[in-house]
Amino acid sequence: MDAARLGIIGMSEGNGHPFSFSAIVNGYSEPDLAASGWPMIHDYVRRRDRSEFGIDGLRVTHAWTQDDRTTELLCRACLIEHAVSEPGEMIGRVDAVIIARDDYESHCAMAVPFLEAGLSVFVDKPLALDAHELKSLIPYLESGRLMSCSAMRYALELDGVRAGLREYGDMKLVRGAIVNSWEKYGVHLLDAAVGVLGRVPEWVLALDAPHMSVAMGVEGGPVIQIDALGEGPRVFGLDFFGSKRISRHEITDNFGMFRRMLRHFGMLMAEGRPVIDPDETIGVMRALMAGRISRTEGRKVYLDEIAI
Repeated sequence: MDAARLGIIGMSEGNGHPFSFSAIVNGYSEPDLAASGWPMIHDYVRRRDRSEFGIDGLRVTHAWTQDDRTTELLCRACLIEHAVSEPGEMIGRVDAVIIARDDYESHCAMAVPFLEAGLSVFVDKPLALDAHELKSLIPYLESGRLMSCSAMRYALELDGVRAGLREYGDMKLVRGAIVNSWEKYGVHLLDAAVGVLGRVPEWVLALDAPHMSVAMGVEGGPVIQIDALGEGPRVFGLDFFGSKRISRHEITDNFGMFRRMLRHFGMLMAEGRPVIDPDETIGVMRALMAGRISRTEGRKVYLDEIAI
């Protein structure tokens, strides 16, 4: 059976996901990836065994970015056969698209034409931070045509927590810190925490801190606290505090979690059903929105206040 044809769409500032995702699916050209301007991606990709590349049944065949030269670099580095001049040219030529850019303001407008054309779509995190846009995308989440998450939901470093959650007893606190902004990067740790716990927060409260520090309450469960530290040294980590066990996890294996995420997107395409509970995706987006409201209004915000 021929591999499903994927289109990759990017870029956004500081986000090299079109290169990393495509390299994991297709393999890569060593000299061209080295010259692509993404040394961190090149570094972690070149350390992997060749057997780890390739996702069964998938092939990135088309690419578009806002800059023709970048698109050419992407195609050479990641063995992509076709560069297109406009995203819409992919319709009828691919089976699915990956919108691998994290400027969430563009996501809905970019995704809808492909969804309306019947394609499966993966959208990089965060999906949408506008309630009206999120509402318009919910039918596609529920029908198994749209997937969006942070790859940290699939972090290998959290496998032990997921498998041994009962060993923690009464989970009291899940706490983590990230670089950059709440809007773009808060989703990383929130998606990871929700993926472990299987529940979304009920309320959100922005704390009094010089950076964005947010506490969230899970009904009948722990408080989740995430600190978005702004610019600084790279940090992505989660700590779990239970009545019987405590553990701390630095999340560093980008390749491993990206590969798992892409495999799950392949499962969505093959099975035609959601691979993430749509309520979790929706709840994570509402929590991000609630965090912004809480910071502005200085109060606890309940997710059900955000009408969708």
